[in-house]
Parts: sequence; C-alpha cells; structure tokens
Amino acid sequence: MSSKRHEISSVEQHEEHEGETLSTTDHDVIQRWAEERDGRPVAVEGTERAGSVGVLRIDFGAPNDRLEPVSWDDWFAVFDERGLEFIYQEHRSDGQQSTFFRLVAPD
Repeated sequence: MSSKRHEISSVEQHEEHEGETLSTTDHDVIQRWAEERDGRPVAVEGTERAGSVGVLRIDFGAPNDRLEPVSWDDWFAVFDERGLEFIYQEHRSDGQQSTFFRLVAPD
C-alpha cells in the first residue's frame, strides 16, 4: 500500500473521513472495533505451531468450520508476539459500517 495510513492509538481517536484506511496495534481499539461489529477472536484450525495459536482472524458470524474460538488474551498474545499491525476501516466510503481489516507483519 503506497498511501500513508492514519495511525490510531486510543479508542478516542477515529477516522478523519469515511473510507479512510487506519492502522493500530492498540488492543482496546481492536477489541472495541471487532465487538461493535459482533466480531469474535478466532484462529484458523490446523495452523497452530509449537503449541501457539495459529493464523489469527476475527469472525463476524459467517459459517466456517475451520475457525476455532480463542480468548482475546490468547489472540493478543500472538498478535504482539508476531509484531502484527491491524489495518482496518471504520466506515466504507459510502458511509456504511465496514468490517474490512487485515493483519500485516512488519516489513
């Protein structure tokens, strides 16, 4: 992504305009964003390694047998251990609430 993302470091901060791409590593921001959209922390079944949670996702309720619920504590432990960044949108450019997110590792 060539454009600079707006970094969010607290739950009091928000997008400057609809459709803006945001980034954060703040646990409270991520958890609040997910829960406002009925999202739950999950891991992809079969991707565990060395006793650690595998590939992280947030489940918004679409049926998927490969997702295993995990606690927020476990999800964030892996998130921090892997040095991930949470890229997301609060709203789409049309003003609708967005569930777009992705997890990226440092370059």
